[in-house]
Formats: sequence, C-alpha cells, structure tokens
Amino acid sequence: MISVRDLVKRFGRSEVLSGVSLDVAPGEVRAIMGPSGGGKSTLLRCLNGLERFEGGAIAVGGDRLTPEVHTRRDAALLRRIRRRVGFVFQQFHLFPHLTVLENLIEAPVHVLGLERERAVARARQLLERVGLPHKLEALPRQLSGGQQQRVAIARALAMEPEVMLFDEPTSALDPAAAAGVQAVIAELARGGQTMVVVTHSVAFATATAAQVTVLSEGRVVESGPAAQTLRAPRHPSTRAFLAAAR
Repeated sequence: MISVRDLVKRFGRSEVLSGVSLDVAPGEVRAIMGPSGGGKSTLLRCLNGLERFEGGAIAVGGDRLTPEVHTRRDAALLRRIRRRVGFVFQQFHLFPHLTVLENLIEAPVHVLGLERERAVARARQLLERVGLPHKLEALPRQLSGGQQQRVAIARALAMEPEVMLFDEPTSALDPAAAAGVQAVIAELARGGQTMVVVTHSVAFATATAAQVTVLSEGRVVESGPAAQTLRAPRHPSTRAFLAAAR
C-alpha cells in the first residue's frame, strides 16, 4: 500500500529525514515511534504530499511522489494521494463554525461530489462508529478534546481513504479521553483499515500495531514485528526510548 525508499527531507541546513525506507502492506497497522525530534511527524506529512522532500521516493498504491513533484503542475496527482490517504492531526483542526454533521459532510459533498443525503447517511454511520451519534448538531467548542478527536477521525473516514495517518492522536488528551480515542483506532485495526500511527504510547502500540518502526535523528534504527521490537529491542536508541516512555 505504501512504499518509502531512501527518503530525505531538509529544512534549510537541517536534515530531518536521512534515507528513511519502509513498507506498509494493505490492512497493516504500523506504529512509528522514537524520541521527539526524530522526524516522525515530518515523515507522515511527506506520505500524503503535505511536505515536499529532497531525495528518495514514496509510492501510495499506483501513485508516486518524488522531489520533482510540483504543487501546481502535479495538482491532480496530489489530489489523488490526499484522496487515498486520510490524516488525523494532534490538534483536531475541526471547522469551528460548523456543526459536527457539517464538518463530516463538507469534503464528501464539495470534493467528492456526493449527494448530500448520502453524505449525511454516511456521517451518521461514522458517528455511531466512533460513539458520538448524539453529537450530530453540536459545535466543536461544545465537545471535549477526546470527542473532538473522535469527530476528526470520523471526518477523515468520511472520504473513505485507503490509508489513515495519525500524528500522535492522543498527545493532547487526558488518560480517559486518550483511552476512548485509542479504542476507536483499535476498532479500525480490527476492521482491516491500513494505518500508520505516530505514538509515544508503548501499551497502545503493543496492543494495536503489527509492525513498529523506530526513528531516531531522522534515521530508521529498528523496524520489525511489534512484539519483538517493543519487548526485545536491539538498538540502544530503541532501548533508551522505551525505558523513558515506560
């Protein structure tokens, strides 16, 4: 589903990603872990074309991103990538002036051209799925942080993406709210949704991810089955990160 080869990303003179390679199979849940500043969030933003990069290549299904991709010239390619890859950010980014229902149907109606009735029916199903059917007419400011994040997940799913990217989706939440969001992601995993999740939670990665990739200083230092990588890490950077996380 996703193939990354020798990815290099720089901000000025700082090289944030240094030759990162990984593969994500259809239906796989991959956790991206490692110390802060290791390039995890930047990697996610490269995967759906939010960040251009300086070296390597990314393939999402049959679509391919390279350093030569131009925002205007290759707008159709970027639209296809973003249609196939949903993104859930740390800070929710819901439209504050729209109700929960309006947040969920905005893109399906205006981007996909879906009939409003079908979009509303789909939104209702998704809100049931994330446990918020009673919040259909609420505004974001009337929701808790955990509820807003679950709405953000439903909004991403409304575009029916092939892959979901999560950038530390519980980092801004208290433990109870984080548990609710993690339960939604775990349910998606059981349903076969392909996902790449940046997380610092060892327990969450152990319970949900099939594969774990550890980034440190912009490089993949360890990658493999979650049970092996998290319980018997080989690299010193992985051991230090896990000791601090626990």
